[in-house]
Amino acid sequence: MKVIVAGGGSVGRFTAEELVAAGHDVLLIENDRAVFRDYGKAEEAKGVRWHLGDACDVEVLRAAGASDADVVAAVTGDDEDNLVVSLLAKQEFGAPRVIARVNNPKNHWMFNEMWGVDVAVSTPHLITSLVQEAVSVGNFVKLMDFAGGKAELAEVTLASESPACDKTLKDLKFPRSATVVAIVRKEVVLVPESDTILRAGDEVMVLITEDAELAIQKILVG
Repeated sequence: MKVIVAGGGSVGRFTAEELVAAGHDVLLIENDRAVFRDYGKAEEAKGVRWHLGDACDVEVLRAAGASDADVVAAVTGDDEDNLVVSLLAKQEFGAPRVIARVNNPKNHWMFNEMWGVDVAVSTPHLITSLVQEAVSVGNFVKLMDFAGGKAELAEVTLASESPACDKTLKDLKFPRSATVVAIVRKEVVLVPESDTILRAGDEVMVLITEDAELAIQKILVG
C-alpha cells in the first residue's frame, strides 16, 4: 500500500516508521528545512522516503505522487493545514482514504467529508472515550467516527439488568445499520455469531451506520 504522510513531526515520523515496518511504501512530506535536515537521512535509512515541501501546495502533493496514493494522512500540528491537505488529497487526487489529525478538539466538527476527511483522529476525544469505556457499565460509549461521521464504533458494557443479557444476537434483532463486530468477555475477544449468548459484563462493540444509536441503546442498555 502506498501512503503519503503530511507532517514530519514526532507523530508523522512515528506513523511513517510503523507503516514501513508493516511493509508499506511510505513518503513523508515536510516543509521545515531544519526538520528535514535533522531527521530526513535517519528516517530514509529506516525506509521512510522524505519530500521537502508544503503539503498544502497542490503541486507538492502532485510531485509526491498523491495521485497514486492509497492513503493520505494529514498529521501536522496545525488543523488548518490538515484540512487543506485533506481537501486537496480528496478533490484533486481522488485519494481513496484520507485520515486527518485533529489538534484542537474544538475544531473536530469541521473534519468531515466536506473537507475530504474519511477518518478524523482527535486524541482528546479518544482518551475521553477510552476512559468512559473503562469505567462505564451499562452506558453507550462512542469510541470513534468514520466516513465523516456517517459511521461510528460504539461500545456498551452490559449491566446485569440489560435486556440483552442471556439472549442470542439473533434474538436481539439488531437493525441493518448496526453490526456487532466484537465481544470482549473476561479479557477474551469473541467473534460474534448469530447464536452467541450475551452475558452481564460483556463488552459489546458495535459498528453503526446511519441513525441507529437509539435503537442500539434500547437493545443493549434498555
